[in-house]
Amino acid sequence: MKKSILVVAGEISGDLHAAGVVREFKKKSPETDFWGIGGDHLAAEGVELLQHTDRMGVMGIIEVLKQYSFFKAVLKQICEEVDRRKPDAALLVDYPGFNLRLAAELKKRGVKVYYYISPKVWAWNKKRIPKMAKIIDRLMVIFPFEVDLFKGSGLQVDFVGNPLVEQIDAFLETDWEELPWQSDRLVALLPGSRKQEIERILPTILSAARLLEGRFPDASFIIASPNDRIKKLVEEKIFQCLEKPARLDVVCGGAREVMRQAQAAIVTSGTATLETALIGTPHILVYKTSAFTYWFARTVVKIKHIGLVNIIARRTVCPELIQNDASPERMAAEVGKLMVSSPEKETMLKGYAELRKLLGSRAAAQHVARILMD
Repeated sequence: MKKSILVVAGEISGDLHAAGVVREFKKKSPETDFWGIGGDHLAAEGVELLQHTDRMGVMGIIEVLKQYSFFKAVLKQICEEVDRRKPDAALLVDYPGFNLRLAAELKKRGVKVYYYISPKVWAWNKKRIPKMAKIIDRLMVIFPFEVDLFKGSGLQVDFVGNPLVEQIDAFLETDWEELPWQSDRLVALLPGSRKQEIERILPTILSAARLLEGRFPDASFIIASPNDRIKKLVEEKIFQCLEKPARLDVVCGGAREVMRQAQAAIVTSGTATLETALIGTPHILVYKTSAFTYWFARTVVKIKHIGLVNIIARRTVCPELIQNDASPERMAAEVGKLMVSSPEKETMLKGYAELRKLLGSRAAAQHVARILMD
């Protein structure tokens, strides 16, 4: 009898990591049916998608509340499908706002819950740990310090390595691809993968690029978009913006290649900051959200940094420009230091080397697939 596994990855990064697990699993069990929520990477692995990440990727209190009825309907849809298909297990990847609610529903239905990439309870809510222990059968974490957080909870926790290490190492061995740079001084712009990020952050990033052009007249900029839908939104926003650099192009699906070739980068907070560091490109982290979401985050987040690079290193490796600090002037000034030989650039690259040692080199996707099969 064919196995059936529900997989839920509500964001682009989770979609990529989940796809690696499905690929490894199918090497040993090609007949298994995977279905659920994901994006283009999971679809490419033959996963039947009931919802796409394009609609699911929402961040911020206000933004989520606006979509509350949609998420409620999706949760109901998944539960109905679980009742109908009776999956052998569920693989939930990151995306805690939705996945923890789903995990509770799955537990009621007797479905084994495997959770890959832990909710960041170390940042904002350690009180969730006892609840997680009740609704999750096995937790697979990607940062070594996370294992100790769950000691005494009764939850089985495995450090499986960080999937980005293996992915980036494999990518760095590939040949360089041709990109539409318009000069030899190269700056990558990564404004995020969500609609609200593009709308809120991209105009400021473009203004910063225009200021950088004043100091480096030959600078060339490329914006990396994760897919055609986001690329179209980016191009619309560029058209609307008056302040933007002269040498500017947009590419689709080539973020890592853009990072690899660039001398420096402006990166919106998220997984992309860790990818940029592992690739070895000096960068600054920027982020803007609604005033209410920012205020709320400040009241609940218990750690000093928001960027994964700095959180893992437990110190400032890359500058973090958040809310009002993410002004065009500040961005341009910080990136300018990274486009020349400077103490800031040298210190950052040393921090990158330390980061790699901390993350190790285990094959995360293989490890997770093996746990699922066992």
